[in-house]
Amino acid sequence: MVRTWAPRGRTPLLRHRDRRDRISVISGLSVSPVRQRLGLYYQWHHHNIRRAEVCAFLRHLLRHLHGRVIVVWDRLGAHRSAAVHALGRRNPRLYLESFPAYAPELNPDEGVWRQTKAQLANGCPDDRYELALALIEALESFRRSQPRLRGCIKHSGLPLLRA
Repeated sequence: MVRTWAPRGRTPLLRHRDRRDRISVISGLSVSPVRQRLGLYYQWHHHNIRRAEVCAFLRHLLRHLHGRVIVVWDRLGAHRSAAVHALGRRNPRLYLESFPAYAPELNPDEGVWRQTKAQLANGCPDDRYELALALIEALESFRRSQPRLRGCIKHSGLPLLRA
């Protein structure tokens, strides 16, 4: 829930233009198995994310992360596509696992988005470009904060971090 300002007793009226502009983001948290260092990886697009973007993101992770890359994600249709599973079979370092159905509370990335959306909630960008700049600034701030990233993983209850 996000609060906004309005005179007492008057419901706020928000005006906007529906131009069908959009920004879609695919993201993920990484945990270094040895140093327990956390990372945030993301890619944004001006259209809905489909299997091609999911495959590109997985290749991005494989380029930047060393050793085994274990991806645990929700059951979005694009995550379960034949192209994504073929990419997993071609890359022996890549392991794809799914969260149980209807269990977003287990996904630490949901915490990243809950906090990022709260940070952007009362913004009023004039166009998609301004929204993209605000989004990147928020995500980069999040990426630099080990305590915030650690909090998302701890809140999920997953045993990814040593005590």
